[in-house]
Amino acid sequence: MLAATIINERKVFCMKNQPIITIGRQYGSGGRYVAKLLAEKLGVPYYDKELLTEASKDSGICKELLESYDEKQGKNLLFSLISGSQVRGEPGTMYMDMPLNHKIFLAQFDTIRRIADEGPCVIVGRCADYVLRDHENVINVFIKANTEQRIKRIIKYNGADPVRAEEILRKADKQRASYYNYYATGTWGDVSNYDLCVDTGTLGIEGCVDLICKCAEVKANFTGEEEW
Repeated sequence: MLAATIINERKVFCMKNQPIITIGRQYGSGGRYVAKLLAEKLGVPYYDKELLTEASKDSGICKELLESYDEKQGKNLLFSLISGSQVRGEPGTMYMDMPLNHKIFLAQFDTIRRIADEGPCVIVGRCADYVLRDHENVINVFIKANTEQRIKRIIKYNGADPVRAEEILRKADKQRASYYNYYATGTWGDVSNYDLCVDTGTLGIEGCVDLICKCAEVKANFTGEEEW
């Protein structure tokens, strides 16, 4: 009876202290699928494209525009000035004459912060690890697999042309890296930016989900007072 009570108390404690989990991922690694299954298993909200809907509501920027710039570095400031794609705010505000791609990033930035303040969730990409770098209850995860395994996945699940699959892979990873390296202070895929790196080719999708869940459980119970 006492043992059952202790177990239930631990479960309640874990649920209350459940961390926010950010997911960075190589293209074709199955990272998005891992994130979705992870959110379902933990019983928390999942944000991938859903984040764009929320950012649109918060900022007033139309969702289609957010989608067109989604995880893309965007045009540089000089191009924006020449093309006139500026977003003008009130005089004296931080948004005055701000390039469109910068304002879109900040709209997502603000939405990620707001979502994190509401409680545990799983957020895919969009520099969420960087945005929440000062948040006290976050686990940053990077999901990878070797090139051959990723090529097989995008051919099977994305319908990619086998002849162009490796080129598609390289371009997608380059785009994600460019976006991250442009807006964040770290380097995309650098292990120092993450608390946990998992390989779907080694552990499988379910294995990665189970490992991240275990990490979340350990994090929820960790007091930070362990002696070395």
